[in-house]
Amino acid sequence: MRDTVDEVIEQWDALRPGLDTEPIGVVLRIFRASRHLDQGIKGYFDEHGLETWEYDILATLLRAGGGNTLRMSDLAGAAMISPAALTNRVDRLVAKGLVTRATDPDNRRLVRTELTAEGRRIAEDLIEGHLANERELIEALTPRERDQLASLLRKLLVPFEADPRATRA
Repeated sequence: MRDTVDEVIEQWDALRPGLDTEPIGVVLRIFRASRHLDQGIKGYFDEHGLETWEYDILATLLRAGGGNTLRMSDLAGAAMISPAALTNRVDRLVAKGLVTRATDPDNRRLVRTELTAEGRRIAEDLIEGHLANERELIEALTPRERDQLASLLRKLLVPFEADPRATRA
């Protein structure tokens, strides 16, 4: 079985014999798989009138439990985006009536974001379909292969996530 990455590696080998192309086999495959997965996930949310990032923020707040509320700084960390990008995104979700934003009653310097009833309904309604879509996107792998891949990707991600200088989108 061959993919387009094999062709890229062969082209480099022909152009520059002896060049260590091993990283391409891993990094380019992760990059290309990520793009395909992103398109598949985006397609699901497009069908439901949401952007992927919108669902990500709604789901992050839903997972917070309790009153489905988080401080903006905690939400930025959990959603893996910069505070500036989060402010813009939360503004858009407030305008859609999916979240509210208010000053923390215990500390007026903190701002909390909370799901509205509609935001909670959407997040809860879409999770099962979203997971079914993700399952379909990785159906080429056996359950054992999915476990192996998850373990290897975790091993790859841990050093990035442990570094406080890690880049956030």
